[in-house]
Amino acid sequence: MQFNVQDMTCGHCVAAITQAVENAFPQAKVSINLEQHRVVVDNVDDTAAVRKIIEEEGYTPIPAE
Repeated sequence: MQFNVQDMTCGHCVAAITQAVENAFPQAKVSINLEQHRVVVDNVDDTAAVRKIIEEEGYTPIPAE
């Protein structure tokens, strides 16, 4: 699954999102492109749960194709 997260602006943001998703889903593979504001999460099927986790970290994830 992929999200656009326009309010993700720095390395701290990347670390916070990565850690939060991996804590909730240890099998998750999180890759983030900060320049494109793109978060990709593999090995997890629950898009709504991942979106909520990112929101709880204070960001605004928008599902992307």
